[in-house]
Amino acid sequence: MKKFSFFTILLAIALGGIQSSVAAADQTYALTRTIKVGGDGGWDYVTLDAAGKLLYVTRSTHTMVIDAASGQTIHDIPGTARAHGVVLMPDLGRGFISDGKDAQVVVFDLNSGATLGKVPAAEDADSIIYDPASKQVLVMCGDAHLMVAIPPDVNPKGGMASATIDLGGSPEFAVADGKGRVYVNIEDKDEVAVVDTHAMKVIAHWPLGTGKHPTGMSMDPESRRLFIGCRNGKLIIMNADDGKIVTDFPIGMYVDATVFDKGLVFASCGDGTLTIVREVSPDKFELAQTVKTEIGARTMAVDHSNGTIYLPTSDLILPGAPTAENPRPRPQPVPGTFRILVVTRQ
Repeated sequence: MKKFSFFTILLAIALGGIQSSVAAADQTYALTRTIKVGGDGGWDYVTLDAAGKLLYVTRSTHTMVIDAASGQTIHDIPGTARAHGVVLMPDLGRGFISDGKDAQVVVFDLNSGATLGKVPAAEDADSIIYDPASKQVLVMCGDAHLMVAIPPDVNPKGGMASATIDLGGSPEFAVADGKGRVYVNIEDKDEVAVVDTHAMKVIAHWPLGTGKHPTGMSMDPESRRLFIGCRNGKLIIMNADDGKIVTDFPIGMYVDATVFDKGLVFASCGDGTLTIVREVSPDKFELAQTVKTEIGARTMAVDHSNGTIYLPTSDLILPGAPTAENPRPRPQPVPGTFRILVVTRQ
């Protein structure tokens, strides 16, 4: 997942701050709790297990497994250089962690948190999903421009990928429709690549129109609509059957995740906003709410049983001005301040 600069965030705050977009009577979600976690390091994707009890949060060199109710750390899985995402396979009792710096996937035991082994992927192994149609774990490898397919029952000690697909650009997040199509955001081409996972090949490239630098993606499988968060402050809504753009919505800056849940689309943004869009019909959408969260809260997981949203963030040391040696300075998390924001239905 691409990092972001905070200069635009600071400018936005200076020009008027972050405000809720709806009247109090219309607000249905609010930030109600903070889980104090602590520890060192940054973070990327957060994953909630199917029971809604455990949060898996990648922290670069390790992955924390946190009890969502108590905030207690259940496991802390080491062995990564730059962890990004997690896929859980409860039927097999194992999980998978993408490691971008070491170009591999770590396989771990769900019960003990112990590392079982590592499977080679490709450079910049970033987002990771499970495709039920092909029954494969799919890893999006940004710098390599590849999608790597790994069997869930792979031998974690010496096993290899089952397929490698050239996506024609740098992938960010992806979503599977469960019927043999996987849609991948191609960040450097401002398009969506469509992959046939039965044949394991790209069958289409769809442009995003006004959307630039796509990151987060989710889908309503019934209406066949894709929800694509773009770094230029756009939520692009696309028909998953033909690539036609239905509409777009303004969202905050530095989005890294979108989630669809029971007729609502959520877009979490690093500028401290959570945009909520209501799906009135497959071709009609309306802004439901903009919730104020905290700067840095750009990824999320949603409990689909009750609508609770979990967003990791921390205090941040803002970077200095870009230099020739460091043209893209990044904010640094303040040690010990890592936390998970909890947004709930009211």
